[in-house]
Amino acid sequence: MTEQKQYDYDYFVIGAGSGGVRSARIAVSNGARVGIAEASALGGTCVNLGCVPKKLMSYASHYSDDLQDMQPYGWSVIGETEFDWARFIKNKNDEISRLNGIYENILKNNDVDLINGYAKFIDNHTLDIDGKKVTADKILIAVGGTPFKPDIEGADLAITSDELFYLENHPRKTLIYGGGYIALEFACILNGLGSEVHVVYRGELPLKGFDVQVREKLMEAMKSRGINFHLETEINKLEKNDGQITAHLSNSKNDVFDTVLFATGRVPLTKKIGLENTDIEQNDKGGIVVNKSFQTKADNIYAVGDVINRIELTPVAIQEGHFLADHLFKDQEFEMDYNNIATAIFTTPPIGTVGLSEEDAKQAYGELDIYESSFRPMKNVLACRDERTFMKLIVDPKTDLVLGCHMLGDDAPEIIQMAGIAMQMCATKTDFDKTMAVHPTSAEEFVTMRSVSRKIR
Repeated sequence: MTEQKQYDYDYFVIGAGSGGVRSARIAVSNGARVGIAEASALGGTCVNLGCVPKKLMSYASHYSDDLQDMQPYGWSVIGETEFDWARFIKNKNDEISRLNGIYENILKNNDVDLINGYAKFIDNHTLDIDGKKVTADKILIAVGGTPFKPDIEGADLAITSDELFYLENHPRKTLIYGGGYIALEFACILNGLGSEVHVVYRGELPLKGFDVQVREKLMEAMKSRGINFHLETEINKLEKNDGQITAHLSNSKNDVFDTVLFATGRVPLTKKIGLENTDIEQNDKGGIVVNKSFQTKADNIYAVGDVINRIELTPVAIQEGHFLADHLFKDQEFEMDYNNIATAIFTTPPIGTVGLSEEDAKQAYGELDIYESSFRPMKNVLACRDERTFMKLIVDPKTDLVLGCHMLGDDAPEIIQMAGIAMQMCATKTDFDKTMAVHPTSAEEFVTMRSVSRKIR
């Protein structure tokens, strides 16, 4: 510890997002002198430009369904209903500001020095934060990522999710470019809020990497809600046209939109933090290269979260930051387990998934037993809504181990968390079968699917 006193801090964190704040707080609890720098709003992508505002927008979009479904249940809607975009955005912004304050209090109450400013490396131990020089024995990079815009003529006319969260006017006719979960979530959100939505994707089927059956059924559900898909198609050019945007597509179709949203992926936010002044190495996507202990090629500098291109999820960044702080300042060994991470996609209907897709399981295990259930949930029957729930278990017939658990339907994100616990404990299909059902629920289907739907041999 004597040697460390030559530095201003034992540990300095660049980026006050979920992973950075957790790591800073745990480091202090382990006896370290800790500082943190943030050039933007506290809480990082999740709080300001990701999970939280997106979930609030998703909630807002579902009320259009509720207004329709309530009438068969005996409720009357008196007068016209109308969505006020400006009022919602203001209320959403107020909530984000409240959360920013909570993050500030977390840092203050845990004796973490907060420096508001943009941190850049001068060398492996020294940072320049808007003219203020700070030194640290160990430094953590937790700066996250930022939306990526493809190199297309007229790309400056398009917005990303960052700007969508703060649009002053309700986007009426919107083109969304991309086929990942961000693209599909916003397609469902805007559709639920009354926008005409077109999704342009260069692949054959959106949500690459997820279970194919779930992907197919989600797209069917989205189409039934009036969302337009232009698959195996790209945008060649965007141009301004009387205050609107004309999109020239590779399928030779042109159309005019008031909003074009690029949801074409995210890249690590590393360009302007002075990595060239350190010994850090980056991969071909701009991500920081780290070992299993999150240590970079500069042995005193570490990185966690989206900036390392592993699994870009807030809970993952939080656990990485926590484990790292315990490792550095408590001498606690650790190994991150990236298997069986439960994931939710807040489309309409939403997806919950944990474990392997059928395609990945087939490649890894060869033989599989597939259990499936498709049904109209009780709520939809009385509401005369045709949308169905789909549930699926993928099982290794040799060991009876459940390899994958997937759901498309209402409450899937809430249900899949519990399935994640079961799979983390290496539950078998017999364990699922021995579990008593909660009736009447959709979740009970996971413990009542007794007949194999398909055998893969």
